Amino acid sequence: MSSGNDCRPQTFTKPALGEKEVMELVDRVFGLKVSWIRPLPSYDDQNFHVRVSRGEGAAEGADEYVLKITNSEDSQEPDLIEAQTQAMMFLSTEGFPSATPCLTKDGNIMALEAGDTGPGNKKYMVRLLTYLPGTPVAKIAANTQLLFEIGKLAASLDKALSEKFHHPSVKSLHRGQFIWNLANVPLLDQYIYALGQNKYREVVEQVIEQFKGKVIPKLSSFRACINHGDLNDHNILVDSSSASLENLQYRVSGILDFSDMSYGYYVFEVAIAIMYMMIESPDPLSVGGHVLAGFESVLPLTEEERGALFLLVSGRFAQSLVIAAHTALRYPENQEYLMITAKTGWKHLVKMFEVGQAAVEKTWFETARAYAEDAPA
Repeated sequence: MSSGNDCRPQTFTKPALGEKEVMELVDRVFGLKVSWIRPLPSYDDQNFHVRVSRGEGAAEGADEYVLKITNSEDSQEPDLIEAQTQAMMFLSTEGFPSATPCLTKDGNIMALEAGDTGPGNKKYMVRLLTYLPGTPVAKIAANTQLLFEIGKLAASLDKALSEKFHHPSVKSLHRGQFIWNLANVPLLDQYIYALGQNKYREVVEQVIEQFKGKVIPKLSSFRACINHGDLNDHNILVDSSSASLENLQYRVSGILDFSDMSYGYYVFEVAIAIMYMMIESPDPLSVGGHVLAGFESVLPLTEEERGALFLLVSGRFAQSLVIAAHTALRYPENQEYLMITAKTGWKHLVKMFEVGQAAVEKTWFETARAYAEDAPA
């Protein structure tokens, strides 16, 4: 799949609590009785969709939440999880459809709880977040209007976080060696063995070398910001409204998974959004122009940022594909979920390099220019 955290060969432990343990945990930590529970797919944390009963005769009836049990390594960084959660709460107050935490019985937004999975008495950070309604973008045929909206969302979200979010924990978002930060594409060298020896490995090696030579030296010229870092097709929920099936209008109803937040650059966010919107598209190379147009309706890119966009999109493909292959070797039971992006991702990455940077950029930039020319005064 597309989301996830740093690859940790030794210290990383994914939680594996059973449903009975989870129900007891929700009762003990949050004082809520679980009436219904369902596991949700995840990369390296453990998530559950839970419905709780407010008790007999309670007017509000049952409420729905997502219980997030963070992996053992990230659980050792409470400031980081605090920053992610505070960012979600801030965005909610700014009008973005992000989840908010249900407080523990002690009045906290999270709790460190023991788990009995594996050696070492691991502890996991636990949060209970409001459940957001909507359909993941991955499950619909995204039209150009939605692609534009997603680009606009990516710019608006990063802009709000970077200009207005000033919580003390924000310093923890400086995550120098975080494998999912786009600046760290060169770190893929240590995981590329997971691909074996084939044509795909050759393409990734090409991406990494070009990234080192053409993107890394220009990072200082990009505009810095806080990135959500994972606006993928499973982390954006939408609902639709229209008078006809031919003219569906989509609205973003939920933004999920802030675990990849870090300091980066505005151009990183649009590149990440473009890459993930390409995954299920029948015409993937055309997607970028619509997402870019939406992004630039809020925050136009500089020439240096535009010039790096092709390699940044390619770099995110490489990150997703290499890390998924590496993680699948360690967690083969989760392989189906881990390899969702790979089903079409390799095809799209290879196609980008076959068509070439100049031709792909021409398509993207001409599409974005058409939006700008049609924009009302």
